[in-house]
Amino acid sequence: MVILDGTIVSVALPSVQQNLGFSSSGLAWVVNAYLVPFGGLLLLAGRLGDLIGRKRVFIAGLGMFTAASLLCGVAQGPAMLLASRFVQGIGGAVTSAVTLGMVVPLFPQPKERAKAIGVYSFVQSAGGSMGLLAGGALTQTISWHWIFFVNVPIGIVAVLWAGRVLTSEQGVGLGKGTDVVGALLVTSALMLGVYTIVETTSYGWTSAHTLSFAAAALALLLAFVARQAKATHPLLPLHVFRSRNVSGAMGIQALMVAGMFSFQFLCVLYLQKVLGFDEIHTGLGIFPVSVAIGALSLGLSPKLIARFGPRAVLLPGLSLIAAGLAALGRVPVDGSYVVDVLPALLPLGVGFGVAMPSLATLAMSAATPQDSGIASGMFNTMQQIGAAFGLAVLSTLATSHTDALLADGASTTSALTGGYQLSFRIGSGLVAVALLLAATLLRSPTTPQRPAAEKKPVAENATR
Repeated sequence: MVILDGTIVSVALPSVQQNLGFSSSGLAWVVNAYLVPFGGLLLLAGRLGDLIGRKRVFIAGLGMFTAASLLCGVAQGPAMLLASRFVQGIGGAVTSAVTLGMVVPLFPQPKERAKAIGVYSFVQSAGGSMGLLAGGALTQTISWHWIFFVNVPIGIVAVLWAGRVLTSEQGVGLGKGTDVVGALLVTSALMLGVYTIVETTSYGWTSAHTLSFAAAALALLLAFVARQAKATHPLLPLHVFRSRNVSGAMGIQALMVAGMFSFQFLCVLYLQKVLGFDEIHTGLGIFPVSVAIGALSLGLSPKLIARFGPRAVLLPGLSLIAAGLAALGRVPVDGSYVVDVLPALLPLGVGFGVAMPSLATLAMSAATPQDSGIASGMFNTMQQIGAAFGLAVLSTLATSHTDALLADGASTTSALTGGYQLSFRIGSGLVAVALLLAATLLRSPTTPQRPAAEKKPVAENATR
């Protein structure tokens, strides 16, 4: 539900603009007001889960997200909608920051954990694609308000179910890691960084606004790193990044997600503005990607990871994603969905279905039960940074190239297609860089890494 909400709004934006009177520049903040707090608070929320208990943090965030969804649905003006979206982003960050961290202690055995991470990866990655279908169907058949109202009954059931099913945990205590200064530094740095990236579509990459805010975000981030190196109880223990697999997986994920966003948003625009699809048919057109991700994440991917290790599975997955984006980079003006689009979407779904669980496994491979929350938050943070960066860069390049082609006398559809082609190719290049880093940085252990808890005698595990 939380991941789906990042994309379900996309196809409803024209209806929201017409109904609430948003300006063209203000409309972008219906998305950005969610992304900025979401990306900025993941790290802090993940650490809070370690300190006071991940179940408590999860339920609190889910309740906040559900209440904010209701406020979004009843919004009667731009100010109320944007404020509610900001609160919704906070709730989404608090909820999703600890989810992967709960998987690690719940499933200590490598084979079980691979299956659990496969389910997690499917829900996370397929949620974005399914949001496009759900958003189009709800907007076209009822109204845009229902893209938010639909969260309310789901959220209530999820809160009640989480209270009954999830095991309560006390956490290590606030005294073990309450770094208030570090929390303020990293939250400010991440929120300012995400804001800077998403606003490049309005100000440009070399403007004084972008450069000054980027410098401020970088200064805050460096101050945070310096603080963590000296703090008695750091918010982010730097030893988490000593593992090449963990630090490499974080960076690779940011590049992969950045490249995939050329598909997530620009393929939708190509289907609607060039091929003339309506909202529902656009969602159906993207749906094969969700099917492929689900089939791989839930079925074959966990078995492959358990058999060959995450690195060996990740490399072909990234290769398929790069190939799929490269194929989209050749879509013609008079293209056909079956001939030109679908053959590119299938390798994207298959590749992402095996790459995402592999990266999640690598990113959490060195996490202890005490640090799994912060590792989960960091993994999700890198995903949000990659998403914001990819959306800003690729959409800006597509628009600039389209404008240049229009100035040269190209038709509107031809110019739009040319802009989308360029961004698809650059997205493929970003994933190719991720593939190169994966091949050179990541190590290939003979057996999947196991946390310390697994090395205890079987009798002790059985007793517990």
